[in-house]
Amino acid sequence: MAKIEVNGESRVVNLPLNVTELIKELLVENPEMVSVQVNEEFAEREDWDKIQIQEGYKIDFLYFMGGGSR
Repeated sequence: MAKIEVNGESRVVNLPLNVTELIKELLVENPEMVSVQVNEEFAEREDWDKIQIQEGYKIDFLYFMGGGSR
């Protein structure tokens, strides 16, 4: 078990665990639209299966919204 931070909240997870597995475990909404930061660095989608989460990692799930002025 490891303590990590997800979107600013402390969580305990079972290791080994990669980013893709964490997304599934946490039931992240719209995973096809999410961007992921691992320890404040953006993670490429094709690397999610390779990134093994470790004790103390900080993970952020981000959604970018479009918009603008008229």
